[in-house]
Amino acid sequence: MSPSVPLQEMIRAIRSARTQCEERGVIQRECAAIRAQFRQADNGGRSHNLAKLLYVHMLGYPAHFGQMECVRMIASPRYSEKRVGYLGAMMLLDEKQDASLLITNSIKNDLSHSNQYVQSLALCTLACMGSAEMCRDLAPEIDRLLRASNSYIKKKAALCAVHIVRKVHDLGELFAPAARSLLAEKNHGVLHGAVVLIIELCERNPETLERFRKTVPDLVQIMKGLVLSGYSPEHDVAGISDPFLQVRILRLLRILGHNNEGASDAMNDLLAQVATNTDSTKTVGNAVLYETVLTVLDIKSESGLRVLAVNILGRFLLNNDRNIRYIAMTSLQKIVGTDHNAVQRHRGTIVDCLKDQDASVKRRALELSLALVSASNVRSMMKELLLFLSSCPAELKAHAASGIFNAAERYAPSQRWHIDTILHVLTTAGGDVRDETVPNLIQLITNASELHCYTVHKLYRALLTDISQQSLVQVACWCIGEYGDLLLRGECQETEAVQVTEDDVLDALETVLQSHMSGPLTACLSLHHFTTASRIRSIVSIYGSCIDVELQQRAVEYNALFKKYDHMRAAVLERMPVIEKNSPGHTNGESAGEAIKDIQPAKIKQGEPLLPPQPANQVCDLLDLLGGSEETLQPSPAVGAPAPGLLINTASTAGGDLLDLLGVLEPAPLAPVPVYEKDGVTLTLSCEKQSDTGLTVTLTASNSTDSDISSFTLQAAVPKSVQLHMKAPSGDSLPARGTAKVTQVVVLNNPNKVNLKMRVRISYTSQGSAFQDTVQIDSFPGLDAAGHFPLWNPSVNVTDGII
Repeated sequence: MSPSVPLQEMIRAIRSARTQCEERGVIQRECAAIRAQFRQADNGGRSHNLAKLLYVHMLGYPAHFGQMECVRMIASPRYSEKRVGYLGAMMLLDEKQDASLLITNSIKNDLSHSNQYVQSLALCTLACMGSAEMCRDLAPEIDRLLRASNSYIKKKAALCAVHIVRKVHDLGELFAPAARSLLAEKNHGVLHGAVVLIIELCERNPETLERFRKTVPDLVQIMKGLVLSGYSPEHDVAGISDPFLQVRILRLLRILGHNNEGASDAMNDLLAQVATNTDSTKTVGNAVLYETVLTVLDIKSESGLRVLAVNILGRFLLNNDRNIRYIAMTSLQKIVGTDHNAVQRHRGTIVDCLKDQDASVKRRALELSLALVSASNVRSMMKELLLFLSSCPAELKAHAASGIFNAAERYAPSQRWHIDTILHVLTTAGGDVRDETVPNLIQLITNASELHCYTVHKLYRALLTDISQQSLVQVACWCIGEYGDLLLRGECQETEAVQVTEDDVLDALETVLQSHMSGPLTACLSLHHFTTASRIRSIVSIYGSCIDVELQQRAVEYNALFKKYDHMRAAVLERMPVIEKNSPGHTNGESAGEAIKDIQPAKIKQGEPLLPPQPANQVCDLLDLLGGSEETLQPSPAVGAPAPGLLINTASTAGGDLLDLLGVLEPAPLAPVPVYEKDGVTLTLSCEKQSDTGLTVTLTASNSTDSDISSFTLQAAVPKSVQLHMKAPSGDSLPARGTAKVTQVVVLNNPNKVNLKMRVRISYTSQGSAFQDTVQIDSFPGLDAAGHFPLWNPSVNVTDGII
């Protein structure tokens, strides 16, 4: 192929290549010819060669050797060469390369050129790849062009000013007067550029925002002209006059009216007019209506106008386009807390969206349906949600079950309805519920003393039907162990009377035991009031050599209770007292753990040595046998040994349940400690010890500012001897005013037990600007420097600085 072939011939040769190797050969030969011609002093085909090089760059091949040729062609007096040179600069150069500084003077000269198209080339290049230094040098020229008489140049200059403001925030004040004057233009392109520039200025400077609030009447007049104007072929899009400009003006009005009653009152009539006169049968009209709804909901609008906005979102829910339904539910989710009654009117439509085939629409409908549950509609809404739970995708079952549990706990009309609802969820999706569901349900059943007979009968029947749901089996076995005597009586007024024998109950528990669950073994032992104690003992003995460690441990412990401590078995296994719940999500066992934590510092402070264990104390031996509290309980020498019943109660309180029927409950975790707080971004830290050398650190970030934060990332660094593994974060965006948080879990392994330190880098983007900061964490809550749990909580020393 000859080096002088036209661009079209080169493209044809590249496309006709049969293999990638043949394509590379064609491109390498052409690039060699282009390099040779670039080195010639008098080259008449420079623009032709650079155009071919740009095509090679678009294919992904290296073309950096053409950067200096772009600089030379930009300085050329010929328009044809300038055009290709500026195009090459926008594609091959960026602000990080030194060659970009060489074109600053050429751009400045071309901004003063008499030809508007040459000026346009310079403006587009500066707006595309202008660095901060170039923006500072050329900002006065852009301000001058904003006041030019040519509408074509003013439109380009306004968009170039937007790039300058984003690069150098301090230059916003320079463009504010000119931006204000551009609102008087009739050209839609200039108006569009002016509105975009004003939005950028208002988002970055509160003082500028207050100044531009005076322009609300002008913006209202411009918007009314667009809404009421007749057909204009130049700006008409599907029957809507310049919808792009309308959307931009509505967005600016939303910013100006936020938290300002005066500005909001000035635009209320306009928003009502746009909402009622805009055609919603086409996508263009829906875009304008959606922006109108966002503006109404974000400003201090009238109540009637907010209802109108919610009704528009309700119409969106009936649209055949799933994207429109999705954004409608997303918007309703944000306002359901403030305009609950207005959203309730569309409850039927929202529930129907649960049957949608699209997974994202279904998820949004689930979140919104859970938010709509109230005391007045809990029965009807729960019926729909339970129906959805039975057929929803596997990835939504956990979220649906958790939402149903929370709604049932808040709005349950009766305890029986509450228990029935949770049991229905366990029967349908017992494998997808959270770990705290079982202790919470047990606490609920314990408190409902009048429903013990009803509950144990219902759980027994559920256990006979299905043993695949682990959570259901755990609760059923616990209830049978606690209230088995009620099951044998068969006297239950709430449900059908079913005659159950001791052998039937033991047969059911043995069936479950074959699935290697330790809950039935505990239930068998709890049935001390059964007359078939020998069979219970034989069942327990079988699993003393089971390969399942949990079953084996329980069997050995309970065999010891049968043999060595048989005289205490009835007292130890008596019915558990009512479980008190101190706070949501914390069970009785966790409260006991907190009691231990409070007792230990007091003993160390008083300097009382821990006495060695006494063999005569049977309860302490039993605690040691069952792997209970690490702290040995000692009777008071002055008073003498207390009664056995008192000892058992004390052991249960201090040791976190002597015979924990569902497994050892861990102490409550320490409260998160704030480690960073700056510019409205707060980062808290909590720790959980996994092993002697393993530690799980949870970092939780929140945003208290009025603007959303995007591209939020956390990076962590530790000493070289410490192994670090960062799991996937829960998200990368922080909504304004703390409506949602981002969680990052970091797993640390400190095998050498060195002093544990961690440096965290925080990066995010807010209002178009990138921020980065670091925080040094020298100690962790509840751990000493070597990563051990001490008896006190060290404070976290934080030092932050900007990288």
